[in-house]
Amino acid sequence: MSLHIGAKPGEIAETVLIAGDPLRAKNVAEKMLENPLCYSQIRGMLGFTGTYNGKRVSIQGTGMGLPSTAIYLHELISDYGVKKVVRIGTCGSIQEYLDIGDVILATSASTDSNINRLIFKGMDYAPTPDFETLMRAHEAAKMMGIKVTPGPVFSADSFYNADPDHWKLWSEYGILGMEMETSLLYTVAAKFKVKALTILSVSDSLITHSSASAEEREKKFMNMAKIALSLVD
Repeated sequence: MSLHIGAKPGEIAETVLIAGDPLRAKNVAEKMLENPLCYSQIRGMLGFTGTYNGKRVSIQGTGMGLPSTAIYLHELISDYGVKKVVRIGTCGSIQEYLDIGDVILATSASTDSNINRLIFKGMDYAPTPDFETLMRAHEAAKMMGIKVTPGPVFSADSFYNADPDHWKLWSEYGILGMEMETSLLYTVAAKFKVKALTILSVSDSLITHSSASAEEREKKFMNMAKIALSLVD
């Protein structure tokens, strides 16, 4: 058993969906998995394992932000032998053509976090997903008739920024949305040589200030979960 995940050996599948909100993990597990078993409730970070189309898959809550995500990723991979991690999360759009509920496949992740610079001794590392997993997600979305937008995202180290216009520079350079975990996910995956992909639902717009409710974020952004579950081997 790891420090932060209460699962016994063998209770976590090789493919894991991660969600910052543990209640999203619970909702997806209960709605979309067959015979979901809750294997962990430590610190309220719920984790479930069940089957989808006959294939074992787990869904784990991680909390918000890069440091919290790093803890769960490290333990999932090092202690439980996870081989593929797919993040199902939300983001704030910084492009006018992206609306609430639109789905993004994150092709890279810029960041203002110092974590990677600490790892790489002051140099910049460009975190990217596993290409095969990215392409499989894109093809699966097409087959399901779900519109997706592939492109770069920004992983912020803080949710509230003192500069209300901090996103505009990133928007000019084609970043699609602001979130808080992907940069670290792709870095950890590269280190441990596992497959990783982030699939995001747009939950709000930094341009129009429109926003989905907390309940909508938790329960209604299911297209990204459908795409993620199609990636289970």
